[in-house]
Amino acid sequence: MEKLERIPTKQDIIETYEAIAEMIHYTPMMMSESLNQISGAELFFKCENFQKIGAFKMRGAASAAIRLTDKELENGLVTHSSGNHAQAVARAAQLLGVPAYIVMPENAPSIKVEATQGYGAEIIFCKNVEDREPTVRAVVERTGATFIHPYNDYNVIAGQATCAMELLQDVEELDVIMAPVGGGGLLSGTALSTRYWSPSTKVIGAEPDIVNDAWRAMQSGQIESNTSTDTIADGLRTNLGEKTFDIIRQHVDDIITVSEEAIIEAMKLVWERMKIIIEPSCAVPLAAVLQNKERFEGEKVGIILTGGNVDLKKLPF
Repeated sequence: MEKLERIPTKQDIIETYEAIAEMIHYTPMMMSESLNQISGAELFFKCENFQKIGAFKMRGAASAAIRLTDKELENGLVTHSSGNHAQAVARAAQLLGVPAYIVMPENAPSIKVEATQGYGAEIIFCKNVEDREPTVRAVVERTGATFIHPYNDYNVIAGQATCAMELLQDVEELDVIMAPVGGGGLLSGTALSTRYWSPSTKVIGAEPDIVNDAWRAMQSGQIESNTSTDTIADGLRTNLGEKTFDIIRQHVDDIITVSEEAIIEAMKLVWERMKIIIEPSCAVPLAAVLQNKERFEGEKVGIILTGGNVDLKKLPF
């Protein structure tokens, strides 16, 4: 497949979906009558916690990996990630028969580190967010591996966009579609698919108060950074990239921020009422709905449940 050097078109997303079909699951859409009653809205959950590697990230990693030439693939793949993208790149490399080198922060959840190693990847730890890119450069110099960015890559974005495309095929005439936002790969892909397949549907991102750089970027018109990343939503600790921010600024209607307490409560509700495992980052959009019931009352709201890789020894509730 041709590499994308521009914002993915509708046709790009369709072709990406066809190309990665054997590497991903078509995940189910689920509803919960009790959560509808609690929220006052009609909620449609796209369950990417059932995706391969347990998260939507498999879509983007597969999309980027299959576009590489044989020469680019021969020395393997490298990325930096706190967990789900790490697993996705490791699994994509395994499927393609090449090595994977994953730079992970020292505080990455152990379940995600172990799963990434389980796909055959070599883990290289770094101290903090600032150390990730220098560590990746060192790995590239040592191995010759090809870097796949976790989100600031149109090829990754095209893969993430296939998630909302599926949801919009399953549920017609959504009033709102929501996704959590960290680096912005999923939210920007969601926004593109929504504009292409259901332009009347509003696109809303959700993020923790503690790492509200995307909300601030929408206000300021430029990429913002966070002074602290101490949120339970470990998948949302990164800042937007220039590619994702450009799409989000054009096509996302709003971003809502939520407290840590609201994230934990929403996560607990999904576990209790839907009987499925989701990780904290997943719960952020539902928390946003529950904190703003009047805004979403009576509306059909699609929520992407992004992943289910949670350390069962460290549950927050």
